[in-house]
Amino acid sequence: MGQSTRSFTDKIFLIFKGIAMGTANKVPGISGGLVAYVGGFYEEFIYSLQKLNFKAFKLVISGRFGSFYEYINGKFLSLLILGEAISYFTVSKGFDLLIQYYPVLVWATFFGMILGSIYYISKSYGEWTRRNALILILGIAIGIGISLLDPAQQNTNLFFVFFCGMISISGMTLPGLSGSFILILLGNYVLLLVDSINAFFDTMVAVVQGDFSWWNDPVHMEMLGILTAFLLGSIVGLISLSHLLGWTIKHYRNETNAMIIGFITGSLGVVWPWKKEIFQLTENGLLALDKNGNKILENYSRYWPEMTNTHTWIALLMAVIGFLSVYILYRYGNKANPF
Repeated sequence: MGQSTRSFTDKIFLIFKGIAMGTANKVPGISGGLVAYVGGFYEEFIYSLQKLNFKAFKLVISGRFGSFYEYINGKFLSLLILGEAISYFTVSKGFDLLIQYYPVLVWATFFGMILGSIYYISKSYGEWTRRNALILILGIAIGIGISLLDPAQQNTNLFFVFFCGMISISGMTLPGLSGSFILILLGNYVLLLVDSINAFFDTMVAVVQGDFSWWNDPVHMEMLGILTAFLLGSIVGLISLSHLLGWTIKHYRNETNAMIIGFITGSLGVVWPWKKEIFQLTENGLLALDKNGNKILENYSRYWPEMTNTHTWIALLMAVIGFLSVYILYRYGNKANPF
């Protein structure tokens, strides 16, 4: 994985892919790993993460930072991380608004993207065996099963938050499993991907303005502590899962790809565009709220769209656009960095 072989254009595209991964990781039902898989850089991503091991740790503590950067494929990872950081504070915030005001159109776009992903990944799979077909079915069943689970209640315990980080990071490394949707199931989506990130963003703005009053705000400091625990859990989960995936890809490549295609197919139910949110109710029939006053999502009620409705056809057009965007990503990704 030579670091110097990428052109300037490739590096710019890699930043954009990082932006796409960051946006996908934040949207429930979409997996950042899916972007890496379709974009043709999934294996390099996994193998680069595998380099975050004991040898890398020894390079850091011995002060050999240049060797560490080279060893972990630093140019590749740093460009991806830069793109993800840009996404979390820009593009993904825009998607929050789009989902709030145009939910059906946004979900339709993502639905088309996942359909396109399934088509192009399956097309390049090769010959299917009975064993791999069974693995595919198992992956689909797991994906559907996860989409039907009821969310838990919000939990601010730091050990649980650390666990949330370890589990939700699967969305970055495992295509088809949405880390954001897993956080919804664990009850901590708003806490970890909205409130804590907004608290960090507000902190950065305050620091730039020379305002350090947040240091004495216990609620604000609690949010920063929660974000820290979440990030630590994510790092541990990212490294451990990448080692596991790297091993399975090396020794069971076709089986791993069959499971991934199954996960992606099973996730279609999560991003079905035509659905209504069902919020948790109290024993008195009132809307249940978390400690921050936010409604608690319980599940979705899915329905078939009215084909006579103009809005439905616009949504279908967005699904086609989503499909075509995957086609563009697939064509460029496989030309620049084939599987």
